[in-house]
Amino acid sequence: MRIQRALMPAVAAALVAVLAAPVLGQVRLDSRLVNYRAVSGISGNLSSVGSDTLNNLMTLWAEGFQRFYPNVRIQVEGKGSSTAPPALIAGTAQLGPMSRPMRGSEIDQFERKYGYKPTEIRVAVDALAVFVNKDNPLRCLSMEQVDAIFSKTRRAGYREDIRTWGQLGLTGEWASRPLSLFGRNSASGTYGFFKEHVLRNGDYKDEVKEQPGSAAVVQGVTADRFAIGYSGIGYATAGVRAVPIAERAGGACMEATAPNAYDGSYPIARFLLVYVNRNPAGRGDPLVREFVRYVFSRQGQEVVIKDGYFPIPAPIAVEDLKKVE
Repeated sequence: MRIQRALMPAVAAALVAVLAAPVLGQVRLDSRLVNYRAVSGISGNLSSVGSDTLNNLMTLWAEGFQRFYPNVRIQVEGKGSSTAPPALIAGTAQLGPMSRPMRGSEIDQFERKYGYKPTEIRVAVDALAVFVNKDNPLRCLSMEQVDAIFSKTRRAGYREDIRTWGQLGLTGEWASRPLSLFGRNSASGTYGFFKEHVLRNGDYKDEVKEQPGSAAVVQGVTADRFAIGYSGIGYATAGVRAVPIAERAGGACMEATAPNAYDGSYPIARFLLVYVNRNPAGRGDPLVREFVRYVFSRQGQEVVIKDGYFPIPAPIAVEDLKKVE
């Protein structure tokens, strides 16, 4: 789902408030997000199993939440989004962070066991970035070109397979140099999201060096001047640069910024998600409920910005918080 379809109509009303809110760094926080206030009677253990993209964010949220509840113990494991559904189904985790939506087959397996569907919570917005080395002069890529770089099937319809930087218009020492490709492994939600939305469910090239984590992708692109890779914008460092992306050849080149992610003009924006096991006929787990309340508070969404992602507008926070209350 393109982010503008998912965010609208909530962002249509909220975006003005978000962009007018106080600035934290270069990303703005919706001023209508509320401060978190601790409640009594919260204790126990929480386990989070799932996305590597969300691993740092879940860890930061856990640390912030434990400042309100020192007796709560939270364990975070981030080996890939595909590990979240089995952990939720088995009951070994209460929180299942994912950088892609659950597949129908995963939802069906959950529903077969519990009799209801898992609850999806939208916790942050990400501009899935295509990174090049900081020294790379490339100015823009179209979605068709990105597909032709990473895919051997080229379902987006680009005229040729792209293997050298000269094919992208670079000259001098860059012209004849082959692209060194970095990506995620198949356990990753980012791998799956990129495959679906950029490769149009085509096949990755065999030359893509699959990495176990987003940080490893960025490290690879940092170390190799002629490399290109993809990961969440939250893993950006001074050693790489996110290339502006055009929806189609000749279109406007859009940078991976918060406003462009919110309004959908950056074509690879997405929600980052946390799934929980919430029986609609029951009262729900108060520990999970309070953790979600913290995530959607001002403090929780400030953490989103500090980790390099983009905060959720207040109307979406209110809407998704109702799912666990």
